[in-house]
Amino acid sequence: MRRATLLALVGIVDPQRKEAKDAIARCREAGIRARMITGDHATTAGAIGAELGIQGRAITGAEFAAMSDEELLEQLGDIGVIARVAPEDKVRLVRMLQQSEHIVAMTGDGVNDAPALKAANIGVAMGITGTEVSKEAAVMILTDDNFATIVGAVEYGRGLYDNLLKYLRFQMSTLIAYIAIFIGAGIFDIAGGIPLNPLQILWINFVIDVPIAIALGFDEPTGGLMERSPRPVGAPVLSSADWVRLCVQGLVMTVGTLVAYRIGEANFDPAVASTMLLTTLSLFHLAAGLLARDQVGTIFRRDFVPGATQLRRYGFALAAMILVTEIGFLQQIFSTVDLTLAQWGICLGIALSLVVVEELIKLFVRRRRLTAAPVDPGARAVA
Repeated sequence: MRRATLLALVGIVDPQRKEAKDAIARCREAGIRARMITGDHATTAGAIGAELGIQGRAITGAEFAAMSDEELLEQLGDIGVIARVAPEDKVRLVRMLQQSEHIVAMTGDGVNDAPALKAANIGVAMGITGTEVSKEAAVMILTDDNFATIVGAVEYGRGLYDNLLKYLRFQMSTLIAYIAIFIGAGIFDIAGGIPLNPLQILWINFVIDVPIAIALGFDEPTGGLMERSPRPVGAPVLSSADWVRLCVQGLVMTVGTLVAYRIGEANFDPAVASTMLLTTLSLFHLAAGLLARDQVGTIFRRDFVPGATQLRRYGFALAAMILVTEIGFLQQIFSTVDLTLAQWGICLGIALSLVVVEELIKLFVRRRRLTAAPVDPGARAVA
């Protein structure tokens, strides 16, 4: 009988991409829970999951299938890896996560992944290795088959949404001020109840507000976006607290603008008063645009300064405020007059009151967040 002699033992390892581990860590910071569900052996899957930083214990598909829905819902938070699964196990995991009020993104590339991709809130198929069936079932296709791309897309989406909120906060606060200024002028008989003529309104809306709005829409992402918890499903774009804050801003702009007219009327003449009203309101809009960039952080920090491109847009709006009071033909069109340095100082000082009020609000918000309880990092899930 011949004996077999062991000549060598070869181990094969499919190394994980470094960016995958980093991406999962960023998911955890962003309040997104990553889970692995695979056909690999439980020992192999558990080791890979631990290497990637996936939280939770590893179980087999048999253990998973043996649990009732009630048991699974109780233990779901402790499960990070499910191995040796059947296609129906993937669908069940998606359903259980959704039942627990999670928003589920499912990634996969095979035919057996298609049902789960279809059931998930966001099905993500692989563009290179993925089958046509999985691509048809998904709503998103990764052209590079890289999990880190999903995290990049989340960050990009958060940046877009955050800029949209900046724009909405700016527009709503200034709109509230517009309405309140006309109501206040009518009640208190300021400027004959007509504080702004139609051309002045158009000037502010199209020449002052448009570059500010563009600057907000294309602003650089606010720092710490990926450290924020995901927004709850069904949450309004602007919360009740946001509306209260916007109304306070609108009230400050209203009172300040009408006070500027009263000061001009009492100390100078109606033409100067009207110009001071227009200038003060324009400066308020510039301040509101800058303040809308960050609802928590103070503006008195180095990294608050907008990028060069956006800074030029704010500069264009400021230049327009000056030119409308200095150039003759613009004065004739918009019924303005020259303002002295002292009159400009009054307008600027009144407009800065909005900065003072907002900084006090931000200080209160920061202190409140420091005392708030930490948020569960598993508030949302990616399977």
